[in-house]
Amino acid sequence: MNYFPKVYIVILNYKGWWDTIECLESVLRINYPNYQVIVVDNNSPNNSMEYIRDWAEGKIEVWVNPKNPLRKYTFPPIKKPISYVYYQQEEAEQGGNSDKENNSIYKLSENNTSKYPVIFIQSRENLGFAAGNNIAIRYALSKNDFKYILLLNNDTVVNPNFLSRLIEISERENLGLSGCKIHYYHEPKNIWYNGGKFYKWICKTTHIQNENTTDFSESSFITGCCMLIRKDVLEKVGLLDESYFMYVEDLDFSYKVAKSGDKLGVVHKSVIYHKVGSSSGEEITPFSAYWMMRNRIRFIRKSLKKIQQITSLGFIFLSRGFMYLYWSSNIKKYKDIIKAQLKGIKDAFLLKE
Repeated sequence: MNYFPKVYIVILNYKGWWDTIECLESVLRINYPNYQVIVVDNNSPNNSMEYIRDWAEGKIEVWVNPKNPLRKYTFPPIKKPISYVYYQQEEAEQGGNSDKENNSIYKLSENNTSKYPVIFIQSRENLGFAAGNNIAIRYALSKNDFKYILLLNNDTVVNPNFLSRLIEISERENLGLSGCKIHYYHEPKNIWYNGGKFYKWICKTTHIQNENTTDFSESSFITGCCMLIRKDVLEKVGLLDESYFMYVEDLDFSYKVAKSGDKLGVVHKSVIYHKVGSSSGEEITPFSAYWMMRNRIRFIRKSLKKIQQITSLGFIFLSRGFMYLYWSSNIKKYKDIIKAQLKGIKDAFLLKE
């Protein structure tokens, strides 16, 4: 590549400061020469931002098991202290303070590759996935000095060349929205996501988990775990829909981008590793059951054609009915999940479109 457009890498943290620090250790040694990191803390109740700032100042490190095959992406730790600028949400969304940032330029080392200070932003409350990321997006848009924004889960570790390959293919293929191949962190040989399919008639998504030897392939949706968004796409379709709070916002955004005429694709040689379930809990809980059900129905009512709404809602109600019948043999275990899903259905229909 002869052209390296600036990329903002946005990492959203909620309580998982140890995961965020491990993610940052891998991100800050990538081989792409023009990127800046923004970390937004979603008002964590466990002093996450304080721990992350302590890490940047060299006061703490996160231990990674020496037997972990991914440790090579985060060890030895990058040199500290790391230059950063800290903002409250309101100041960040207004564009921050240029004087602060100009006085906080990195002293580059062999394993610390960004020439810009890390931007730390503290939100005033837990705003959820979409609104938390939107804080960073608004900050970047106010700067107007980039071509791409990358949303990256904090519970990931990245291959050093993941962004170079992602940008190279996205530029070549003119992808408006793109993603990478995502392996399981705890089972690094196994693929969690290598593209996705969305079935409109039943409003269901599936992950493609096969290897693909091509440079890229088009995808029905890009997972929010790693989502590269071209700036002009944001300007065309808008930011993430904050009404979702958690779950389905990535499908909603992907759907809007596809409808706008831009191409979606997954770059198969761009690789990261994801601690699946670290952000929200891998097992279904009443919390996740509520938001998944509410937001799936919200998306159906908001985005799909009437006939597709009918078939999708029919599929959901029929499949839930059979599932509840199956769960009835152990109703004590599933009672709270059923109640949460039913509340999600009710609330989704009460929402105004």
